[in-house]
Amino acid sequence: MPGRIHVVDDDDSFRTAMERRLKLAGYEVATYPSAQQLLDCLPDENEPGCILLDVRIPGLSGPELQGRLNELGSTLPIVFLTGHADTPTTVRTIKAGAEDFLTKPVESAQLLEAIERALARHVMARSERGKLDEMRALVAALTPRERQVFDLVVRGRLNKQIAHELGTTERTIKAHRHQVMEKMNVQSLAELVRLAERLGVLGTGNNLSGRSP
Repeated sequence: MPGRIHVVDDDDSFRTAMERRLKLAGYEVATYPSAQQLLDCLPDENEPGCILLDVRIPGLSGPELQGRLNELGSTLPIVFLTGHADTPTTVRTIKAGAEDFLTKPVESAQLLEAIERALARHVMARSERGKLDEMRALVAALTPRERQVFDLVVRGRLNKQIAHELGTTERTIKAHRHQVMEKMNVQSLAELVRLAERLGVLGTGNNLSGRSP
């Protein structure tokens, strides 16, 4: 799988050797001597990629960069490389979403396997984000009243309950509900609820109707 690998390490010779190794394997490579340099020039996430990140870097450390990227909503998987592995750091970074944690010197086969897994995960994450964007666009296309009906339907309200709450007739709610199902491209209530869950509509503070659940 082609992709761009972003190598963040303060060791010049290591970056050079890693760049050579990865280019021979068919990857595009970008290198950064510090975590801040990567933050100053954030990688394009519209192409498959991953970050090879040293743990101990002067300035912002590898785990600190991971935290900053998570805050920015980055979907680029991170493979940590370190010459000083320790269990707490390994556990912390994996819990924070790292793809792998490798110890230097790393064998080429092990490294390339980790990179392939990371790239595959990035492709899946980008696909999922694209689907979520499409669903958000569908919700945004609903009329204000349709959005209210959508919100209440996925929270389990019956048509007559929604009609009472919104001050209209059950027949009108049925018509709105039909329009919502069509616009959201779903065939059943179960599909609509799953869609709402994926969008976070059912979470606290995401009531689209502006009314209490």
